[in-house]
Amino acid sequence: MFSTITSGAIYGIRSCLIQVEVDISQGLPCFQIVGLPGSEVREARERVKVALKNVGVMLPPVCINVNLSPADIPKSGTMFDLPVAVGMMCALSKLSPEAVEDTLLIGELGLSGEVKPIRGVLPIVREAARRGMKRCILPRENLWEGTLVKEVESIGVSDMRETIDILTGKKTYVQIPQEEQETWRNDTAGGEDFADIRGQERLKRAAQVAAAGFHHLLIVGAPGAGKTMLARRIPTILPPLSLEESLEVSSIYSISGLLQSVGSLKRERPFLNPHHTITGRALVGGGRVPSPGIVSLAHRGVLFLDELPEFKRETLDILRQPLEDKQVQIARSTGTYVYPADLMLVGAMNPCPCGYYPDMSRCRCTPYEIRRYLRRVSGPILDRIDICVEAQPVEFEDIAGRSAGGNSIQDGKSVQVESSAGIRKRVMTARERQADRFTGTGLRFNSDMKAADVERFCSLGEKERRFMEQMFSAMNLSARGYHRILKVARTIADLEKCEKIGEGHLAEAISYRQMEVFQ
Repeated sequence: MFSTITSGAIYGIRSCLIQVEVDISQGLPCFQIVGLPGSEVREARERVKVALKNVGVMLPPVCINVNLSPADIPKSGTMFDLPVAVGMMCALSKLSPEAVEDTLLIGELGLSGEVKPIRGVLPIVREAARRGMKRCILPRENLWEGTLVKEVESIGVSDMRETIDILTGKKTYVQIPQEEQETWRNDTAGGEDFADIRGQERLKRAAQVAAAGFHHLLIVGAPGAGKTMLARRIPTILPPLSLEESLEVSSIYSISGLLQSVGSLKRERPFLNPHHTITGRALVGGGRVPSPGIVSLAHRGVLFLDELPEFKRETLDILRQPLEDKQVQIARSTGTYVYPADLMLVGAMNPCPCGYYPDMSRCRCTPYEIRRYLRRVSGPILDRIDICVEAQPVEFEDIAGRSAGGNSIQDGKSVQVESSAGIRKRVMTARERQADRFTGTGLRFNSDMKAADVERFCSLGEKERRFMEQMFSAMNLSARGYHRILKVARTIADLEKCEKIGEGHLAEAISYRQMEVFQ
């Protein structure tokens, strides 16, 4: 007899529904799986046979053929064990076809019949809901991922016997209480805040501009100036993830097997800080069966590269395409896998190997050593960074000058220290202006603008045009550098709620092009 079970698979970041077709007929006993299966899928034959035996389902000596359709999509992983087992029971008339109608099944089987957790449940359930499925039967450990998608009923099972009881109606499934589901959806925010940063007003201003326009940022300064401290607090001034963004980010973590086992959507912006010894494959993803890398895990968040020149040059250069296209493409013989990489790059570095240049009373580096150190960061990577700012050494007054209320003491006066919440409000207001401006264009932030978009949305008055003409010649700017200055100036104008870009906005944007240190 013949049966069809609906399951799901992950191809890159894209999920798709798979029809598991099972045919059982008389003939020489055999069990074969076709449809471009990987080694893990082919091994399902032994797991399914033993699991069914151990739950009391004896297979007669028949010819079993399983087809995973569509057959042109590579299948990997162990998620097809459960649908193959249920399909065989339907083909043996031990389950009725109506029992699996509009039902998606995924899960790995142990030899005892236990249903084990798998990766990538969230994006598969989202695709099932989009395709009109009524319910999804999942491993119990993955149930909370399914409940994040409210458009479809998710049912968690612990073993094959429980699956059979639910499909035959012998066991009624009890939904998880709504209060518990909501608890799963709440992440605890960290205690880091911009109010903890002493001094460094220019550095904080640059971070605010970068966050408002989602511009890439490079911080250059001596050790102990607060570069890492500020970078770690940038996610606290970024707007919260929307529900759609949260599901998108959570899907990437689900595919990577990194979503918390206790269950929760990713509510906070990702912040990834890889060590400088990271390999190119770990950074952008890869493998025989490609999986997301660090740049994809940082999607919609911040990728912080501390001690930037210490990264291998070839590793950094791999970032050229992801930073430009906001996605990673990995080509394999089985096809091209695409992972999103729309992130904010924040780099931090010392100005020389010892870190104290240009303070020659402390710096012992030769001019050759300094040039060699700075040139570890290639020009194409620097050209993709909109804002470069220097972190000045922290003064004693900045460290010790705090009033009882937590304010900063500057020139003998108490100055209000702004928290991340206050900065975030301005950033969100600036982003709302960008959203209104770019309605219907497919753009999200000022940093997304191409040359044609810059000409359309960053028009200058006569006074501002003459100013930029002078700066273009004086700074020997390239066309890309000129456009980046205009994009940053547009963001500064948005922060100040200005419709037109003024000369002051251009001057501040130019001050963030401190690339001469690398010359």
